[in-house]
Amino acid sequence: MSEAPDMTCRPLIRRPGRVFAGFGAVVGVWAFLTVLLPTERWGKWFVLWMTVGLTVVLTAILVLLWATAQVRADAYGVRSRMMLRRRNVPWSEVADLHIRLQRVRNGEVRRVDLVLRGGRKLRLPLPQTAKYDDPAFDSEVEALRALHHRYGAPESTHLPVVSYRTAGRGRRWLMALCLLLLAGAGLAAWSVPSANAQKRAWEAAVPCAAETPAAVRGECLTTVPAVIARAEPEGGRKPSWLYFADGEPVRRVRVSYEGAQGFAAGDRAEVTFWRGQIRVVAGERHVWREHMTPAGDVAVIAAGLAVGAAYPGALMLMRRRGRGLAEDEVLPSALPFAGVLVATAVWLLPLCYLHPTTLFSSRTPITWWAAGSLVSLSLFAWAWRATRIRTPGEAGAAQTPPVRGEVFLAARFLDHTDYNPHGFGTHIVLGDGPPAVVPHGGPDRFAARPIPVERLTAVNVRRARGDEEAISRSWHVAELDDAGTPVRLAAAPADLTRMLRELGLGYNPAPTARREL
Repeated sequence: MSEAPDMTCRPLIRRPGRVFAGFGAVVGVWAFLTVLLPTERWGKWFVLWMTVGLTVVLTAILVLLWATAQVRADAYGVRSRMMLRRRNVPWSEVADLHIRLQRVRNGEVRRVDLVLRGGRKLRLPLPQTAKYDDPAFDSEVEALRALHHRYGAPESTHLPVVSYRTAGRGRRWLMALCLLLLAGAGLAAWSVPSANAQKRAWEAAVPCAAETPAAVRGECLTTVPAVIARAEPEGGRKPSWLYFADGEPVRRVRVSYEGAQGFAAGDRAEVTFWRGQIRVVAGERHVWREHMTPAGDVAVIAAGLAVGAAYPGALMLMRRRGRGLAEDEVLPSALPFAGVLVATAVWLLPLCYLHPTTLFSSRTPITWWAAGSLVSLSLFAWAWRATRIRTPGEAGAAQTPPVRGEVFLAARFLDHTDYNPHGFGTHIVLGDGPPAVVPHGGPDRFAARPIPVERLTAVNVRRARGDEEAISRSWHVAELDDAGTPVRLAAAPADLTRMLRELGLGYNPAPTARREL
């Protein structure tokens, strides 16, 4: 076996990164020292300068971490070095290499994961790229794979690509998001009775009598006269305030924007206290009342958070159902479950709003619950079937009618060929005439390119993988041999079986036994 050359991966820019890091550190130290100086000397620029200084320091630290990263692979294994961490992994412990696609704001970042024998994964700091086509990144990955094939025992014959659509995507962030939303729903549901009690107590409150003891005056309404000193209406997210003359009964009270606009300096008003807080400011031209959140609104928030928590749960369920798939195989979309949740919210939110504290205490909400639950369960059964993981060779997959007349089927050749230059084809036309690739769905054969059927041989039919993002999640991929050149044809399972039969390739995959939840 030929020797595989060693591979060393470093950042393309080293010296500028260190210079920038040193400059950021110096500026950060100087910004820290400015804290010792009186803030009056800096005035309003102090906070701005501190913010800029801390931002530069944090950016410099990140640049320094990136600039000192290095990955070296040789006959022993992979050596990864960063400023604060070093790792040495021998090839005997590496089961496979994976490409991890991380979604960012303006695209995707490709990185390399080492999959160890025990199932644990180590992410290498380098190589990585944000470019769709990066020859330097591809060559470094190929060098790693060559060393792994030479000195290790890889489990995959191809390079798996793990993305957000595949079975190998982690579930920890989904679990955290689901628990966070459920905690918020539980907290909101717990506060429903108190919100309802406060609302009822406010509606039942009466003015305090002269002989009412001071200890219980908080439960009745106390009204005192006041004079508005000035009003400060602020738009947007800024609070609006009403200031009282001579600081009586209080210095100021926070009101709504409309409430501040309704008063002017010198206006006489009556201020109503309840439970130690100002609840009403009544003037001659305007009356401001403090908004008390009704129990129905809190119940709707609780129900909405609970419904929202169900979607990360549906994503985890899809990953659970696909636990028997390879890590780079694409899972079905969870959008059918999203439709179920939307339908559930349609009947659940109005129910919680109208009956926040009597959901199970009368006939009307119980009937509402029963009818809505029946609808949601029916839709859930439909979504469960719609998201079933279909593998090539399932019973009934090959039961397709013969082609009569001209038929256009949605399909894509995923590789550049003479009959599919630069991937221009979106459909394959069968029937009257030779099979051909066309960039449209019919009805004529405009721009059709005939498929050289005599050169093609079916090799395998499989599910879509993580690097095949141009096709639907539910499509299958046929691996063909075009006179020694591998070619991939993707289409819906039934359409793919139909096309292979009409092309005369005659590939019939054996049924695959796969455990599913």
